[in-house]
Amino acid sequence: MGILAGCLSAPGLPGDSKGNASRWTVADYMVHAAALLRTLLTTLTTGLDKSESSGSGPVFSQLPGLLRKYRGRALLIATSVCAVHCRYCFRREFPYTEHRFDAAGSDDLIAALQQDASIKEIILSGGDPLMLKDASLAALIERLGTVPQLQTLRIHTRLPIVIPARITPTLLDTLAGSRLRTVVVLHVNHPAEIDQAVLTATTRLREAGSTLLNQSVLLAGINDTTAALTELSERLFSAGVLPYYLHLLDPVRGAAHFAVTDAAGQALIATLRAQLPGYLVPRLVRETPGAAAKLVLAG
Repeated sequence: MGILAGCLSAPGLPGDSKGNASRWTVADYMVHAAALLRTLLTTLTTGLDKSESSGSGPVFSQLPGLLRKYRGRALLIATSVCAVHCRYCFRREFPYTEHRFDAAGSDDLIAALQQDASIKEIILSGGDPLMLKDASLAALIERLGTVPQLQTLRIHTRLPIVIPARITPTLLDTLAGSRLRTVVVLHVNHPAEIDQAVLTATTRLREAGSTLLNQSVLLAGINDTTAALTELSERLFSAGVLPYYLHLLDPVRGAAHFAVTDAAGQALIATLRAQLPGYLVPRLVRETPGAAAKLVLAG
């Protein structure tokens, strides 16, 4: 299991995909585990600090669950359910009751996609789309495959990290059997999250033909050091995953203590560029409401 799911049950220390032992001690591991738990659990000292407005910017909805923000792509809120609830999540207060896909409306979904020839990629998000049962997900992906202009299926998920056993043979068969190119975007913030079970899950996804990318959130006290980000990129690569985005914190109520300044983030990326090959340096980005794309600050 991943560290967020298993740090209280003392899983094996992370190694790499070739079986090389970690350089961490048990004490190191528990320090990382305690820090990562702070991204999920509210404590008496940080639970009510600074109340910012929470939101992810304007939503452009064609029908319930189908959102349009960037050209050539559409995002489907496949479910409102997540395996973990991250304190810094920009969708903590998302109006799921208004923007939630219902499988009973799949005909309307397919019709809407077919009517817009500019949409080449469909993004399954949530919640976490892998919280759907295998049969439900397979039925959805099969229907999406009937939209002629769609070329790419992108799945944003945390499940291979927090519950690696979710990568079942049935799920892998579904992904491998789709005519759509599959991209799986993981969410890993710290190298301690990648243990042997996660390595097994990512290997299986790659063997099923999926391209694996990662996006992280830059969090003060969690991963805002050169050492943490360097090791994260290296461990991701050992898992067959390429770093993609490093997000600056969205304004989320109760998460101000995780914020890192733009200048500090840019300095970290500059250091990473000096230490890592370019393909292991994520782009530092910020979501800007109403913008045509994410604002790239470094990378």
